[in-house]
Amino acid sequence: MKGIILHGGHGTRLRPLTHTGPKQLLPIANKPMSEYCLESLKNAGITDIAIIIGGIGSNKVEEYYGDGTSFGVKLSYVPQESPKGIAHAVRLCKDFIGKEKFVVFLGDNIIQKNIQEYVDDFRNSDNAASILLCEVDNPSQFGIAEIENEKIIKLTEKPKIPKTNLAVTGIYFLTPLIFDLIDNLKPSWRNEFEIVDALQMLLDINEKLKYYIITDFWKDTGTPEDILQANKIILENMKNYSYGIKEDGVIIEGNVMIGKGTVIKNGSKIIGPVIIGENCLISDNAHIGPNTSIGDNSKLSNCHIERSIMMKNCKITGNIKIKNSIIASNSDILQRNPNNDEKIFLLGEGTKIIL
Repeated sequence: MKGIILHGGHGTRLRPLTHTGPKQLLPIANKPMSEYCLESLKNAGITDIAIIIGGIGSNKVEEYYGDGTSFGVKLSYVPQESPKGIAHAVRLCKDFIGKEKFVVFLGDNIIQKNIQEYVDDFRNSDNAASILLCEVDNPSQFGIAEIENEKIIKLTEKPKIPKTNLAVTGIYFLTPLIFDLIDNLKPSWRNEFEIVDALQMLLDINEKLKYYIITDFWKDTGTPEDILQANKIILENMKNYSYGIKEDGVIIEGNVMIGKGTVIKNGSKIIGPVIIGENCLISDNAHIGPNTSIGDNSKLSNCHIERSIMMKNCKITGNIKIKNSIIASNSDILQRNPNNDEKIFLLGEGTKIIL
């Protein structure tokens, strides 16, 4: 079997974070979210993978993943000139797939469950497709499945009045039959070619479409709050490690991961779950956590940051409390006039703020 990871789109709900690159490269627990997709495929034995790229900063995807060798996979890149929908992106991979079955992973989907059993089941079945469903609180934001007598009877993309709360997750198990159906699709009201509509066509011609309802953590990370929630869950499930230097007088509690070359100075306090990357400096009574990720080469001094993501090469100085924030790479925050107000930031790359 082969794999496809969709890495395109504009990421409009995540601006300004996506003004300089694709949302799928935004880090969760200091690792790009699409890398979790790649690892899911690899762990299920799928190592021949195509990545669909397009939009702002798509070259950064190739720069990060290369040919896949360092990740233990073989990667090909397929450009999508404009975001015309998931089905359109899948159709671009027809030559890459050939006659094999394949798995499609939306690059902004995070799942904690190993997909090996679903891959094995699909590989050994005569199903035309299989999908994973998950109960959600906001079904009008997803493709929704209606089920009767343990069979899917209807699939609808983002219905205004959903009949169920069973969302179609961004993980699809497909056969080459889907390409013929996509060729007959018409654009939806969003002017996109919807994969859910192609799956509905499978039902219409009485092909077998199997489903699984998953209860493990799954998140479509389309908003800042989604990303922060995914960051929290992944941090909670990581194993402690410490490769840095911790001075006497440092307080560390809970699940904490510290990278090589990082120095945590006397008086600092780290409350897990927290991950701190490599070559960071935490000093002057800084307080980090819980539920916080700090990227490589960052410096935090005399500040308090929790339930936040701070990317690489950032600097925060001064008596400032930051919560529920995402701070992109190369940002610099200096608090000159301290107060007790809690700050919330959504900062694009290279932002500099003096307060």
